[in-house]
Amino acid sequence: MSRRAIADAPRRGPGGRPGALRLGFSLTPGLRVGLYGGSFNPAHAGHAHVAETARERLRLDRVIWLVSPQNPLKTSAETASLAARLAGARRVARGPSMIVADAESRLGTRYTIDTIRALKARFPGVKFVWIMGADGLAEFHRWRGWTEIFREVPVAVIARPGVSLKSRFSPAARRFARFRRPAAALPGAQPPAWAYLTAPLHFHSSTDLRRAAAAS
Repeated sequence: MSRRAIADAPRRGPGGRPGALRLGFSLTPGLRVGLYGGSFNPAHAGHAHVAETARERLRLDRVIWLVSPQNPLKTSAETASLAARLAGARRVARGPSMIVADAESRLGTRYTIDTIRALKARFPGVKFVWIMGADGLAEFHRWRGWTEIFREVPVAVIARPGVSLKSRFSPAARRFARFRRPAAALPGAQPPAWAYLTAPLHFHSSTDLRRAAAAS
C-alpha cells in the first residue's frame, strides 16, 4: 500500500470502533518500527542517513519520522512552520519504509515520553525502537521524562560527527551503561536496552543549513 493510501485509509480504534484519531499510518502487531522524532528544521540528508542506518542495522519494517509541532527546548522564532518542516522531511525520506507524520500534532502530545506511551497503547504488539543521533544522546538528560523513555522502549543511537565522546559519556549513557545491547537484538528487547551504532559519518547539520540560509 502506498503512503498516500495509508494516510487516506479510514482509521478504527480499539476493537475496530470507527471514528478514532487519524494518525496518517497504520501498524500491525509484530512489525519492527523505528520512531525517529525531531524538529527537522530543516530536514536534510544527515537525517535520512540516521533513519536509513537504523532501518538497515536493526532490520526495521518501518521508520516513522515524528515531526514535532514545536521542540520545547527551542523557541518558535527559530522554528519553521510545521507544514514546511513536514514537506522538507518528505523530500529527504525516501522509500516505502519511511513514513513522515505529524502524529504528535494529531495526538496533542508535546513531550516524547507522552507520544511513545500513546503509540504503544494504540498499536499493541508493535516492536517500537526510539531512534536518535548521537547529538541527541548528548543532550538527552534535558528531555522531560528521559529515564522513563529508556524504560518504555529500546533506544538506538546513531553516530554523528563531532559528538562521539560527549555522547558516550553523557549522563544518559552513563546512567544506562549496563543496558547496552547488540544492535540486532534491540527490536523486541525488554527495556531498558540501547545500542550505539557506528556508521560512516554524514556531516549535514540543520544548524549549518539555517545559518547558510540566513547569510544568503
